[in-house]
Amino acid sequence: MKAPVKGPALTPLERIIVPLDVPGQHEAIALIDALPEVAFWKVGLELFVSSGPAVLTALKERGKRIFLDLKLHDIPNTMAGACRAAGGYGVDLLTVHATAGEAALAAAQAGAAEGALAAGCEPPRVIAVTLLTSIGLESLSAELKVTMPVIDYAQHMAVLAKDSGLGGAVCSPHEAAILKAACGKDFWLVCPGVRPVWAQKGDQQRAMTPGNAVSAGADYLVIGRPITQADDPKRAIARICEEMTS
Repeated sequence: MKAPVKGPALTPLERIIVPLDVPGQHEAIALIDALPEVAFWKVGLELFVSSGPAVLTALKERGKRIFLDLKLHDIPNTMAGACRAAGGYGVDLLTVHATAGEAALAAAQAGAAEGALAAGCEPPRVIAVTLLTSIGLESLSAELKVTMPVIDYAQHMAVLAKDSGLGGAVCSPHEAAILKAACGKDFWLVCPGVRPVWAQKGDQQRAMTPGNAVSAGADYLVIGRPITQADDPKRAIARICEEMTS
């Protein structure tokens, strides 16, 4: 069997991105300060809409890495403008939808770089969502009318993103090995749908354990409820790191 393509060398703890799936900035800061060992946090639509860039400032003040998960999807001009604004926040990762198409993806990448340059900060790595992990084969076919198998569709979207100049993709860990082989080790794969063996799958239809996800080629793992809703979140993080190394 061909060995999986490896991405950046990271410790188990460095691979974990914890989503701030809370309604406002007060709750977000309380969670951040309760888990100081977590270095990488995800700010999604709910929190960003409610708090705006103030929550990003709070994270930067604490020396945290930021995954701004807005999943932007629009015409090229609008994508460029939105990513130009986001690039000025000093975030590390920024998501767009691969289905926006090549011109919009290229515009997003250029806009993010321009915004970062104007703000004097490092540009974010723009990564594309291939297919939401809540969508399985039945939904892809029946609702979206896409007849390709899930893995073929995800690979097509990832290659489109790479060819458009993007630096990675959001994908299910079930697609990680094939996407890493197709796009190379420098194309980062950020994987939600990761659930420890002791956690419930929830609304993720294409989930995988942390150890298996890393072995498959995932670079970063987005893990929320198994940590944030655990009786002992610190112990949950330790157990997840143990799973990655066992």
